[in-house]
Formats: sequence, C-alpha cells, structure tokens
Amino acid sequence: MPLTKLEVDKAKPKDDGKIAKIADGLGLSLWVMPNGAKYWRFKYRWAEKEKSLALGVYPEVSLKAARTKRDEARRILSSGTDPSLQRQNDKLARKMAEKKQL
Repeated sequence: MPLTKLEVDKAKPKDDGKIAKIADGLGLSLWVMPNGAKYWRFKYRWAEKEKSLALGVYPEVSLKAARTKRDEARRILSSGTDPSLQRQNDKLARKMAEKKQL
C-alpha cells in the first residue's frame, strides 16, 4: 500500500538502532536512520544484481518528487540503461561542460 504524507512525517527510527525501511511501492522506500534522518531510496535489479539508488533526503525531496524520480529511474531502466550509471555519466558531462566554460 502506498505511503501517505502523514505516514512519512510520523515515521520513527527503530528502537534497536537499525534502519527502518518503509516501502512505498515499485521499488521506492523511505529509510529512517537511527538518528531520525529520512532518505528516499529506489531498489532495482541490474545484471542479475540488486542495486539501490539514492533519490534524496526528506523533507527536501517530497513524497511526490521521490515518486517522480522513481518513475524516471524506472523509465531509464526499461530503456536498457542502468540508472546509477546514467547518473554518473550525467555528472561527468556536467563537470566537463563546466571546465569548458572556464
């Protein structure tokens, strides 16, 4: 069942000091750290390996924005590209463009 904003706001860390992972659906989950920080993660499989992609920190990245980022990562994945590798390539391209401007 998909998360609601209220559930995200009320999410608390586990008492045992471990990360609480709360699923939203289609690979998106909210990780609540022992210190109370909340991170959006997208879990997927690539080349028969399970991988995870960081989507941002709550509340800077809202539930709606995290779902949009998840959908974009799923679109990239369905086109035959690893979303993590795509992100790395995009970052490298931005750095190269900045160097050319200087």
